[in-house]
Amino acid sequence: MSEIISGKIISAQINRELRTEVDQLKTKGIEPCLAVVLVGEDPASEVYVRNKKRTCEEIGIRSIGHNLPDTTTQEELETLVQNLNSDPVIHGILCQFPLPGDLDETQVIQTFSPEKDVDGLHPMNAGLIAMGQPRFISCTPYGVLQMLKRSGISTSGKNAVVLGRSNLVGRPIATLLSSKGWDSTVTVCHSRTADLAEVTSKADILIAAIGIPEFVTKNMVKKGAVVIDVGINRIDDPSKTKGSRLVGDVAFEEVEAKASFITTVPGGVGPMTIAMLMVNTVNASRWQNGLTEMNL
Repeated sequence: MSEIISGKIISAQINRELRTEVDQLKTKGIEPCLAVVLVGEDPASEVYVRNKKRTCEEIGIRSIGHNLPDTTTQEELETLVQNLNSDPVIHGILCQFPLPGDLDETQVIQTFSPEKDVDGLHPMNAGLIAMGQPRFISCTPYGVLQMLKRSGISTSGKNAVVLGRSNLVGRPIATLLSSKGWDSTVTVCHSRTADLAEVTSKADILIAAIGIPEFVTKNMVKKGAVVIDVGINRIDDPSKTKGSRLVGDVAFEEVEAKASFITTVPGGVGPMTIAMLMVNTVNASRWQNGLTEMNL
């Protein structure tokens, strides 16, 4: 049986470290502050925003919410972001995606000040990752790296396969794992990869971020591999009160028997994503006040 990498446990550890850090910053007159923008009334987005605000409260980060109606125009949304960019009280800006209607997410991201882009989505921050000089690392890949590091899993010289090529997860995690300090040999797979199982079954570290429920089966996994499941999918399950349940991109029960380490869904990468948003916000407050970043 494999060892579970618990995002709940590791994120709680990071949040405790952040609480201490925030308390120390406040003694210097610095109060880390995150602005959270929510457009419309999407139930899932509302839950995500509530969770982020609650974590801010637990750590001591000030959060300022901006809830906008789904009739908000592109110009109105971008004007709000620009105002937040220029507000010295605000250290980080988060706009909850997806946006409703015809609002252009890419254009909104480009409106962020790169110095306050705590989601790590701005092209400048993505470029800095590619150059090996990361400032803000997008939160999910950052969380994956911390899970590996804090679980004592060596990445140096290992064959890492990233299943998925999105700008949010697949591309940045592949770039980061191949960079100095992590030193993996990385293969990126996707829906057009030939002989996919042949490629994934050679991975020492397999990161699944393809967005298909329970896609990764035991025949795709090398015995003793480390398996990180980034996926979160809701599938029908009449046995559950809500008639559905959450699963990842990995068929957990059958893959667990082959892996050396594995994450669960829920309780794996999800809590880490929020924790790393908090880390980025605290680091933003440090940088904007002439301090160096936290040492994680």
